[in-house]
Amino acid sequence: MESNGDDRKTTTYCVTGANGDIGSWLVKFLLERGYIVHATLRDLGNERLILFRADLQDDGSFDGALKGCDGVFHGVRYLTKSQYVQSKVVDPAIKAVRNVLGSCLLSKSVKRVVFTSSISSLKAKDENERWRSIVDQICKTPIDHIYVQSKLVSEEEAFRYAKERGLDLVSVIRTTVSGPFLTPSLSSSLQVLLYPITGACVFVYDILSGVNKRMGSIGLAHIQDICMAHLFLMEEPKSEGQYICCVDSIDMHDLMLINFCKDQSLIKAYVFFKKKLRELRFEYRYGIEEIIHPTIDASISFRFPTLNHKLKQ
Repeated sequence: MESNGDDRKTTTYCVTGANGDIGSWLVKFLLERGYIVHATLRDLGNERLILFRADLQDDGSFDGALKGCDGVFHGVRYLTKSQYVQSKVVDPAIKAVRNVLGSCLLSKSVKRVVFTSSISSLKAKDENERWRSIVDQICKTPIDHIYVQSKLVSEEEAFRYAKERGLDLVSVIRTTVSGPFLTPSLSSSLQVLLYPITGACVFVYDILSGVNKRMGSIGLAHIQDICMAHLFLMEEPKSEGQYICCVDSIDMHDLMLINFCKDQSLIKAYVFFKKKLRELRFEYRYGIEEIIHPTIDASISFRFPTLNHKLKQ
């Protein structure tokens, strides 16, 4: 599926959840490189950007958006606090995957789907709660957590559905994604990174606490590296299966999380298996400092109240 400059003018990609943290950047990223983009939004310019209303729970609502597309980037936005508490998320997650992939098959034109998965589906401890030396894409110990379960079952269903029907599907396992953002509000991923500064929202504390319990530190990737990885895997002929996208991991202390864990000896930084993506000659452009500092700067420029208040104290 590799595209040169001329091919990009006629290559069409669909981005689902285009108003999410990754989706919004993917749309921008693809348009800047000359691709035609179909972007789907649950609720409803550019001549190369075509918007479609599509709901993951409405059968067939993606048919129009995927018609004529060469590839699909499928990712689901993080849950809001109210959805996290109130919704039954596992069954809808499975239905959403079947809905999108069914439309891909119906299109007759989609050659590959790049599915955005989550690091929350992985665990740095084995079944006996012993730390693993390296975390790779197969470290998926069952976790009794509704959000994590939804991510696990949706990815598993995506690969099962694709395999049974001969659909080419690749998964990008996202770590904590940060850097400049285009959305009007902070995603859960950004809130997790900024929590040591803001101290805001019990919901975010629960996420960070869960990450600490399962992992011991936080894996990071710049939003632009995440987008580049998605496009790279879409167009790399040899890509298959699952790929962890993580430039590095950071200890909680280095993230300024003071007094978070009473027994600090329990904190152990894990190591991600990043070789699989790099074996395809993918290169990260941004390091840890280039991820954290721009996130803080962008949050200040957007005048998010909690962050600005904390930094003035």
